[in-house]
Amino acid sequence: MTDSQDLLQHPRRNLGNRYRSTALKFAKLAKDDPARETENLAWAEQNARQALLHDFTDERNWRCLAELKVLNGDAEGLHTVLEDVFSVLGRDPEHVDQLKGIDFLAHGRTLLEATFANDSLDPEVWWKQVSEDKPRSSVEQFAERCRRLDFRDQRANIVYGRRLERLRSAGFVEMFMDLARHLLAHRPMNHELWLELGRLHERRGEADDAWSCYDQVQQLRPHSEERTRFLERLKGNMDGLEKQAWSGPSIEHREAFLKGMQTLTERISSPEAPPVEQPSTAPEAKAHPDEGKLATLLEQGDVQAAFFLARRLVAGGEEWAEAWLERVQSEW
Repeated sequence: MTDSQDLLQHPRRNLGNRYRSTALKFAKLAKDDPARETENLAWAEQNARQALLHDFTDERNWRCLAELKVLNGDAEGLHTVLEDVFSVLGRDPEHVDQLKGIDFLAHGRTLLEATFANDSLDPEVWWKQVSEDKPRSSVEQFAERCRRLDFRDQRANIVYGRRLERLRSAGFVEMFMDLARHLLAHRPMNHELWLELGRLHERRGEADDAWSCYDQVQQLRPHSEERTRFLERLKGNMDGLEKQAWSGPSIEHREAFLKGMQTLTERISSPEAPPVEQPSTAPEAKAHPDEGKLATLLEQGDVQAAFFLARRLVAGGEEWAEAWLERVQSEW
């Protein structure tokens, strides 16, 4: 496929390219017309930001905005750009530590280039770097790193989701399934990754786990009916065979599955603040102990942990938790 055909299939990428080109034109006008330099640089930066909004996976868009920050002498702005890049790359503590005490106008772009050289946003370039020498060793190092990264940023989920696709295509299926759960623990609203994980479990004959994944998809997108279609496929496979009818995993399995996902969120959760006792002036109905935990998690912004706790309670038959689940999903 030609480059032009490829662009036609990626309208957001195409818009990103157009905004970046416009930003570069305004930057050139600023250089050619000193009298309107400030105005043209402002227009250039506005277009550069639009380029990133439309395509944050194109490293050229980041370079363009960083260059404009330098032209404007905006060290704090360049600092913010680099922090944003590190959020897209999974908020690696080692990367964030590099931002301490440096002269951003002098070294910010060098740090940006070093970051992309070591951790490209392009999944094809990234995979080539990983697989060039000792792929299994490099992949294991990548997996170990993934387990300590923060993927709550939707962009990070997209970037690493594409990387995991390369792992799966290369035959690292077990690792894909393990790391996919980490991404989903950080951002459980990623219905596409739930669907891919469910399909893998289904192909492996792991009906309980497949149903649990499809259940997440149907919870997030009720019109998809993935769980219903899976049950129909399973019933069709059992027709004519001497097998016991299967209608879904046990409540114990569903609770264990969701508890496992909730446990994966604990690394990124905020520490619980000690409860503050309030004076009581009237007797109150005794609340379920997990209701207070749900309230605390939402107050702390731990939406991921609250989501899996609410889903586990609903799966266990706690009807009161359905209202909490709706509230948690409204926070996304």
